[in-house]
Amino acid sequence: MPLESGCAKYDANGKENQWRNYEELPIPICSSLEPVYGGGSQLEEAQLRFDNFKAKFLQVFGHPPDVFARSPGRVNLIGEHIDYEGYSVLPMAIRQDTIVAIRKHEAGEAEKFLRIANVNDKYTMCTYPADPDQEIDLKNHRWGHYFICGYKGYHEFAKSKGLDVGVPVGLDILVDGTVPTGSGLSSSAAFVCSSTIALMAAFDVNFPKKEIAQLTCECERHIGTQSGGMDQAISVMAKSGFAELIDFNPIRATDVQLPAGGSFVIAHSLAESQKAVTAATNYNNRVVECRLAAIVLGIKLGMKPQEAISKVKTLSDAEGLCVSFASSRDLSDPVLAVKEFLKEEPYTAEEIENITEESLPSIFGNSPTSLDVLKAAKHFKLFQRSAHVYSEAKRVHAFKDTELFPRFLKSHLNCCYCSEEDMLKKLGDLMNESHNSCSVLYECSCPELEELVKICRDNGALGARLTGAGWGGCAVALVKENIVPQFILNLKECFYQSRIDRGVINNNELGLYVFASKPSSGSAIFKF
Repeated sequence: MPLESGCAKYDANGKENQWRNYEELPIPICSSLEPVYGGGSQLEEAQLRFDNFKAKFLQVFGHPPDVFARSPGRVNLIGEHIDYEGYSVLPMAIRQDTIVAIRKHEAGEAEKFLRIANVNDKYTMCTYPADPDQEIDLKNHRWGHYFICGYKGYHEFAKSKGLDVGVPVGLDILVDGTVPTGSGLSSSAAFVCSSTIALMAAFDVNFPKKEIAQLTCECERHIGTQSGGMDQAISVMAKSGFAELIDFNPIRATDVQLPAGGSFVIAHSLAESQKAVTAATNYNNRVVECRLAAIVLGIKLGMKPQEAISKVKTLSDAEGLCVSFASSRDLSDPVLAVKEFLKEEPYTAEEIENITEESLPSIFGNSPTSLDVLKAAKHFKLFQRSAHVYSEAKRVHAFKDTELFPRFLKSHLNCCYCSEEDMLKKLGDLMNESHNSCSVLYECSCPELEELVKICRDNGALGARLTGAGWGGCAVALVKENIVPQFILNLKECFYQSRIDRGVINNNELGLYVFASKPSSGSAIFKF
């Protein structure tokens, strides 16, 4: 199986091998760290980390691990809260990642348990039965649940492929993550992806990246989050040096070459975003509101209620009807239908039931997490959520097209009057529009993020926005590369220093909370 480093593919002798259909490739198996972590100081840092990791495994379990897997976190450059509505998004992988090491118990070992330990002593060891059919206790949140998501998902997937998974065996698992938790940088997806891939490697199987991306998205739903698949897709399929336009149904990744001269700075608001814990009132609440908005739009645009309920699952399912309505007025923007048919005031459950001719619990009867939303919700903002989704989907493709426009000018019109500075400004404007939509229409920001985004813009960012689920976590800022060091110093002075003074974080931890990043590579398996 080939080793790879970013977009270049290598055979066992290190020779370049030009592969096509990148998402059809299996997860690369590496015998050294260099293809993933590069050279120089980064490689030295990674080697020290892995040496300590292996020593910790031996210390905790008394045996060395069989295999390692890593998956990176990500920063979403644009396209927030639209992947679960079927729309494309544009993230890039970051260098921070999660490593999972596994050792299978021998046949003679009596205990059939999963023992999950962490390099960070903050996370105490979790023990679970070696039962792939076990239920995850969503009312008692434990960090080890994320591994169980991968464990359950792997066994379900293996059975669907007709593989003989045999009798469950005990496993020793050690985890080391450098993606800050609650940061909006997909620490949970990095954990679930690396867990699932480590399990596959431990059982000597591998599958195409696009299948693993879909699988890991379904895995994370076991913990009660109605994930759309962006986080898992970029973690698994990322290439070094490229952001990726991620399409869904089917999952596909398209390379996006970002303009030179710009860099992305990621800054943590220090407000922790607990997506799984607050799902009923935040993340899953928005998923439910979008589904209801799509159904109501379908009905208002001519579908019978039962037809809309059965066929319209996402706002992308209703887009065709919205565009047809707009075209009757010589326009193409689906938001026109939103403005025409949805009221800006919040809807009560009774108002929606009068339109759908069906009770909301019966509409969501096969989704326990959605029923939890209905119990917690006082009202539903259909206008705002759908206006955000449709406008944000349009911004993603405008962001992608900014990369293509100069090449179009040069090849078709033999000119290139769109300068690098013009391109960076356009990208920054789109990021600013995205943040405003997330903050005002989707209401997934928080005071700390608003403060941080303003400070970024006041200190030279061309654009800045919240990234990830929101309600805490990180902002991402587009900054001219030549001012990045000064920009980070300004953030320290204007945002972080007061928090350092109050003891929220230590000064020597600052590099964990604010850093510049270039696009990193995706998941990998290590067998040393």
